[in-house]
Amino acid sequence: MALPAPAEPFAGPDGGKRPQDRPTQHSLVIQTAFIGDTILTTPLIAELATRGPVDVVTTPVSAGLLQNNPALRHVFVFDKRDAQRGIAGLWAMAKEIRQWRAKHASGIDRTVAYLAQGSTRSAVLAVLAGAHERIGFATSPARSMYTKRVPYLENQHHAARLWLLAFPHESRAEPRAERLRPRLFPGAAEKAAVTDLLREHGVSGAFIALAPGSVWATKRWPYYPELASRVATRATVVVVGGKDDQSHAEAIAAAVPPDRFVSAVGRLSLLASAELIGRARALVSNDSSPTHMASAMGTPTITIFGPTVPDFGFGPLAARSRVLGHPALECRPCDRHGPQRCPLGHWRCMRELGVDEVDRVLASIVS
Repeated sequence: MALPAPAEPFAGPDGGKRPQDRPTQHSLVIQTAFIGDTILTTPLIAELATRGPVDVVTTPVSAGLLQNNPALRHVFVFDKRDAQRGIAGLWAMAKEIRQWRAKHASGIDRTVAYLAQGSTRSAVLAVLAGAHERIGFATSPARSMYTKRVPYLENQHHAARLWLLAFPHESRAEPRAERLRPRLFPGAAEKAAVTDLLREHGVSGAFIALAPGSVWATKRWPYYPELASRVATRATVVVVGGKDDQSHAEAIAAAVPPDRFVSAVGRLSLLASAELIGRARALVSNDSSPTHMASAMGTPTITIFGPTVPDFGFGPLAARSRVLGHPALECRPCDRHGPQRCPLGHWRCMRELGVDEVDRVLASIVS
């Protein structure tokens, strides 16, 4: 994929434009964490594209999300848990990156690796791939292998933390909001898949998207069927998710009239799911990747937080979005990701967040 010409000159964290006083570089972004992390890395990718070609290393699952991104030159798919597991797989990936660099050098002799995922494996990959500089967070376990370390600011949204990796020597000023909004770029195939799905169910008007799933059980708000039954009196309900969310979709379907229900669960690619979310009037989601898809597509979102909290830096970024959580539990948060079971056995953080509150807030953001 050819890299487009930079849209604007180099800008510092405050957004002020300056002459391009840094030498042109090849940027290698290594992000092999979760889907949401990949989406939140796209503002960093866009920033680095103003300095030269950008390649990214990511997982097979996340690679599809980065299709059509005009800021990217190439996506390296690193199957770290299966086909490229272990030292042999790590070396094979590094060799592939080196060969690509040699073939597409175009006079650029400096590669800077940005360790958006701070594992030791990622750092070793950057070293083996021949990166001249390695920039990552000062809190990462592999920080001793970095040439520059950037503070991990707990009070920042994760999109901002990642974006600031591009400015290891700059002040920690808060970047402008428009520079932090993630971007995804569904193509013709994804748009056609969504159009066909909606046409199949006779949906031509407004709809509300619900994303009831999560890898972590305690992050799944239990009252989506009840919410869907109320939403269905006002708009069509469309459920998004992967094939593992089928049981959640079936529970919602049982609570909604058939002519007011569409299940996209397991039927769309991740990028097509983003396109579907982008067409919704609003999304209701747990603290999971659909929230970040909605941020990228500009869809107002209600994100429900239970064992986790938005202060961790993973709340919605689209306009008119809201976050909801139990306001009076000392045990929140209990985990950075969300345990499979409540450590105290009561799960009050989700059980006591009722449908009335979520429906009221939803009505307010779509009115």
